[in-house]
Amino acid sequence: MSRRPGALVALAATACLAACSGPAQDPATTATGASAASDADSGVIVIDNARVFDGTRDLGEVSLVIRHGLIERIAEADASDLPEDADRIDHRGRFVIPGLVNDHAHVGNTRGTGHGDRFYTQDQVSADLRQFQAYGITTVASLGMNGSAFGEIRSAINADPMLGAQLYGAGGGIGAPDGAPPAANMGLADDPVARPADAMSARAAVRAQAESGVDLIKLWVDDLGGKSPQMTPEVYKAAIEEAHRHDLLVAAHIHDLAPAADLVASGVDIIAHGIRDQAIGAPLIEAMKAAGTGYIATLQIDEANYIYAEQPDWLDTPFLRNALPASVRAQWSDAAWREKKLADPATQTHRDALAVNLANLSTLREAGVRIGFGTDAGALPHRVPGFAEHRELELMVDQAGFSPEQALVVATSAAAQLLRFDDRGLLQPGKRADFVVLSADPLADVRNTRSIEAVWQAGRKVAGPIAEYDAQARD
Repeated sequence: MSRRPGALVALAATACLAACSGPAQDPATTATGASAASDADSGVIVIDNARVFDGTRDLGEVSLVIRHGLIERIAEADASDLPEDADRIDHRGRFVIPGLVNDHAHVGNTRGTGHGDRFYTQDQVSADLRQFQAYGITTVASLGMNGSAFGEIRSAINADPMLGAQLYGAGGGIGAPDGAPPAANMGLADDPVARPADAMSARAAVRAQAESGVDLIKLWVDDLGGKSPQMTPEVYKAAIEEAHRHDLLVAAHIHDLAPAADLVASGVDIIAHGIRDQAIGAPLIEAMKAAGTGYIATLQIDEANYIYAEQPDWLDTPFLRNALPASVRAQWSDAAWREKKLADPATQTHRDALAVNLANLSTLREAGVRIGFGTDAGALPHRVPGFAEHRELELMVDQAGFSPEQALVVATSAAAQLLRFDDRGLLQPGKRADFVVLSADPLADVRNTRSIEAVWQAGRKVAGPIAEYDAQARD
């Protein structure tokens, strides 16, 4: 489907302008303890001699010229005509990739081992986004369950790179009456989710969310394994049509294959979770390709239900350990907790769902369907912001047939394009200077995305190295 770039791109451009050309920030301290004084105060920065993957390909060893938060030029390494007044940072032997873009996450839903909308405050949202940022994710789309303060929080955070990753999202989103998302199970005491029962109410809900300034519309189309009512075709068809009238993308939460074909035929833009009950067949694949429908697998969503009990030694690695609030570390370190989790019959169900999800993702990759990047991190305490994204990359490469380069394309330029961002996900002239400095080559081994030395956002160093990050702000 073809529509002009809409509100999402406009808001992205506005946020970039605020972050890149607003008043200089006072010195402060980031979540990592690094100085928050603007590295861009001199006006021009040159990242010298880094090996750069630009979001589409390996550029080799080059120099990045950054001015006012944007990539001004990509020059040959050791070029003789670089700006004389620039602040120079020599990154010879280092690797630079664009900041990762998470198309499906959540913020303000968890603190420690607890979850619910009582945590939807600017301080908690910012703490979550600083953690995403510290782990190299510089743009986060929060797909639903955002409280009424979403617009105000988004504006504040997007105006200051030191407050965390750039935030976009679906506001509260649209679910089914007495259905998904389950308000009680998700701790939604003041449920922000619209729950229309008919087409007229669905259109009204979309209009209200459009007027509130959401960046896209989220629909929950899931009967939760037969336990809850599922959104009816009448409702989702009306919602999709109304959203498109407002030039808003629509992302649908699903689990099973059954509703997918009709959602695609009805014009949904993004399947926001992988299909996990059965194999995807050729008719749906061809329909998705013809419509340009995007697909976000969120592989980690099922694996996270058991993997930390199955792999207790991961807690000894700083990359995971530092991402966990102390209360979560303590819970996962408890042998009785691990034993109970692994004995739960649901654990095998989650393993089976992951296997189907991986196989379907591999099939869609081979078929050339548009694939975005997301994890559902932040929705529940075991979906760990930052760590989940690097684990997702590892699963894509090790078990779904992606090369490291293909996985990085998905997590950067393709993820940005899926949400109609044209200012990020690529390290090219005119794009945002959002990037991650690594000490090891991610194209040789995708696990090397974990070797984070620094994170830059809008031309400012905002975090790093990852070994210094500690998630205590999220407890």
